[in-house]
Amino acid sequence: MPRRFPGLRAVRPETDGGSGGLDLAAVAEKGLSAPRQPSGEGAAEAASQATDASGAMHAHAGTEQPAGHDEPRPKRRRRRGRRGGRQTERADQPKQPVAPRLQKPHAVRAAADILYAALDLGTNNCRLLIARRNNDGFKVIDAYSRIVRLGEGLGRTGALGEAAMTRAIEALKICADKMERRGVVRTRTIATAACRTASNSDTFVERVKKETGLSLEIVSTEDEARLAVAGCAPLLDPGCSSALVFDIGGGSTELIWVRMPDGDTRHRPVIGDWISLPCGVVTLAEHHGGVDVPVALYDRMVAEVSERLEPFLERVRELDAGQGGFHLLGTSGTVTTIAGVHLGLDRYDRTRVDGVWISPVDVHRVTQSLLAMSHSMRAAHPCVGGERADLVLAGCAIFEAIARAWPAERLRVADRGLREGILMSLIESDARRGRRRRRRRRRNAKRFDGATAQPVQVT
Repeated sequence: MPRRFPGLRAVRPETDGGSGGLDLAAVAEKGLSAPRQPSGEGAAEAASQATDASGAMHAHAGTEQPAGHDEPRPKRRRRRGRRGGRQTERADQPKQPVAPRLQKPHAVRAAADILYAALDLGTNNCRLLIARRNNDGFKVIDAYSRIVRLGEGLGRTGALGEAAMTRAIEALKICADKMERRGVVRTRTIATAACRTASNSDTFVERVKKETGLSLEIVSTEDEARLAVAGCAPLLDPGCSSALVFDIGGGSTELIWVRMPDGDTRHRPVIGDWISLPCGVVTLAEHHGGVDVPVALYDRMVAEVSERLEPFLERVRELDAGQGGFHLLGTSGTVTTIAGVHLGLDRYDRTRVDGVWISPVDVHRVTQSLLAMSHSMRAAHPCVGGERADLVLAGCAIFEAIARAWPAERLRVADRGLREGILMSLIESDARRGRRRRRRRRRNAKRFDGATAQPVQVT
């Protein structure tokens, strides 16, 4: 479930995916306060003035108080604020980091003014999206992405390394600051494969909470697969009866077989089956090597992934035997990198990559060109870069194994995924809550009207 930060306080906003149907959600009334009353010395002075004025009025009227009747005392004013007054901070106590202060959602605020945040801490990347709801779903207000390699060395040691955790926390601090400055109302922060498998993930989550104020939620492989489908659903081709959605991550690879009911885009895609393979670009590159990758080594990586895919391939064949056409839909840094190289971009451009269709022949050509490059040449390529130069061929090997198992005529590239799935689930959850609130108000109004319409019998 989406988590809220503890101790929410208002801040000023700046101007400016198993079986069954896909569940995208899985994708206050304004109060009027009474005028402020004086407190402390102001209250005592006001009470004293009121008492003097009352006594003067009685004296002027010549009235006497009955014997034994005490003079009425002025009403004590309750001091607003926390019980016991303000707590002063001791100078010798270190200041503790606090959670980003999120604005409380208000029923009177327009839905389009509420800001949502989705944070995805993966094995290789830390990504953040801040968005505002609109008629098309949402509009991105701010974004952040940094390669942190949280899963570095995880395959060898089984635990998150100190340097990797420090890099991730530094990126998370930037994300927390962005959310606070933007005035985010609703957020969900998730961690995936690296934190699922690391022996010290609990310690890391506690450290993140202490140093950044963020509450990391380690999601299951099933939840990760559903969020990936939710984020990529708009790119599914309704002309095909089914599709294979895959997300090549740093520590795992999710594959989801989805079907489009009646080829109608108004119906949500149905997940037929899914699997999470315990291999990603980081784990595969660390096991086989990613700097110098001869063809023989690349072929071994493809063979390893193909062997892991075989059980899922048999299940899908039994599930959709004799069904209509399908296409591939890939969401990962590997797929977007291949698309950027194929398009010959001087620098990566998301607007040209997201949603583009490419063929398996194009992918094979790009892979062969990357294999022919040295590590330094891959690092100098504008669509690869130094941070991905030792990982991109491991990702290509995973993709080639998938393409061999499911030979399709077309691949659609998605520069979107978990974060977009989180945003849609938060927005739809709020929309359902608003619809329930409006129905409850209508029922209450009808009940009230029915009660006032009853005739009054006079006896």
